[in-house]
Amino acid sequence: MSALPSTLRDRVAQLIFPRIGSNMEPAVTASDDVDRIRDMLSHHAIGGLCLFNGDRYHTPQSLALLQACSRFPLLVATDMERGLGQQIRGATVFPHAMAYELLEPEAVEAMARLSAREALATGIHISFSPVADVASNPANPIISTRAFGRSTETVIPRVEAYTHGCRAEGLLATAKHFPGHGDTETDSHDGSPRVERSADSLTQLEIPPFRAAVQAGVDLVMTAHVAYPALDATGHIATRSRPILTQLLRESLGFRGAVISDSLLMTGAQSGHDPARLLLAGVDILLDVDDVDATVDALISAAHADHEVRRRVDEAFSRVWSLKNRLMDRFGAGFFGDPGLAFDISLVGCDAHRQVASEHARRALVVRETPVPFQFSASRPGRTSTLCVLVRPNTNYTDPTRSPLETAFRRRYPDGEYIEILPGTTDNKMQQVLERTNEYRCIVLAVIVKPAAWHRYGLLRAQRAFVEALTEHEHVVLASLGSPTVLDSFPNTTHAVCLFSDVEASQHALIEYIARLDPEQ
Repeated sequence: MSALPSTLRDRVAQLIFPRIGSNMEPAVTASDDVDRIRDMLSHHAIGGLCLFNGDRYHTPQSLALLQACSRFPLLVATDMERGLGQQIRGATVFPHAMAYELLEPEAVEAMARLSAREALATGIHISFSPVADVASNPANPIISTRAFGRSTETVIPRVEAYTHGCRAEGLLATAKHFPGHGDTETDSHDGSPRVERSADSLTQLEIPPFRAAVQAGVDLVMTAHVAYPALDATGHIATRSRPILTQLLRESLGFRGAVISDSLLMTGAQSGHDPARLLLAGVDILLDVDDVDATVDALISAAHADHEVRRRVDEAFSRVWSLKNRLMDRFGAGFFGDPGLAFDISLVGCDAHRQVASEHARRALVVRETPVPFQFSASRPGRTSTLCVLVRPNTNYTDPTRSPLETAFRRRYPDGEYIEILPGTTDNKMQQVLERTNEYRCIVLAVIVKPAAWHRYGLLRAQRAFVEALTEHEHVVLASLGSPTVLDSFPNTTHAVCLFSDVEASQHALIEYIARLDPEQ
């Protein structure tokens, strides 16, 4: 790799981080995307990559190949709010952040440290986490369980702990989505949200976790594609707002790291998408641009025409290069090409890390208080088995053919029955389940309502009616594998629990809990 980029074109390209791989349909694995990125590198000295859909065995090799093709070190970033396994199959997956609302901040730091080791061993340098948003609005379709809690006081120490954990291992952390995405009711992936809170309210509720992240030394801050009229009267989204990114984040909060946009492919960012305008607002890194060629050309033209744009290019470049220097100073100049110099790849998805995830999932289970403790119905002729029903309003290619819940359930109850209620499940099938409720000693009714980009949030109408009818029976355990608001929707349920997450560890924790209730287990 050569010395510091000197030409304007190379410096501009360093500010652009396109994606490699995709979880959007049609899905593309990171390894299958190598040729496209290699061709891009032959034309542009891009600064880094945003990785999706990798795996434990092929992704490290693919990233090493691309680092060897690049004239300058590539910063590789990924969404790993739930651990590296969120994007790298075979790596460890931890519960959603809201599960840690019930755990001490030290558990968050432990999760961050283990995740950081796995990421760095794989060739990934930036975690797009912690989520510093406060889940203050139960109707929020995109933050919800991705946040560490529903109050500012809960979120702050966990954001600090996650940041400290990453910094201790050397992974670069990103606080998002500034100045706070928790009180929206529109998903910025497919809409244009606004937060109508007053400036005083934002200062008290949304901004403190970001201030805490900055003071904890967070390396990057990601912008929200959300408008905050009280902070910027023009109505610009934060990604395009100089009052928010420069005056508030830089000058008031004292942030000195790199500001990165959220994905510029999102609908909330599309209106008035001008890369020079984003830089002038205060963005340093343009994430997930649709057309690298056009973006580079537009920024070069703008830099030639406006000395302020040129100044911002140089300033942003210095921040990006500082991130790279920080890694090389800590791990050595060869670290980008060979992360094995500092980290053992066998750490990725190891049993010890998975055991920690399982422990966190078990400890995060909360039981809604009820006047009468839940009991299995007594065994008798015609009532000897247990039924497990999983209700899922969304399915996509990442859903396993066999749910981890089914695997865990059948291990404990080999003679039990397992059914999934999916978007395509007929009313007739749901009615058949309802007609057989008295045949079972216990019915485990697990519901997944969670935030996911470009997906509907919440149960479908028919599913909601099904759950409401099923929970009228006394021997039903309603379990939320996601948002706790699901339990609020069915207040008359005899016994209800929440695990805040649908990851494998949380699904297994649910079945372990059911088995502890069962006197015959």
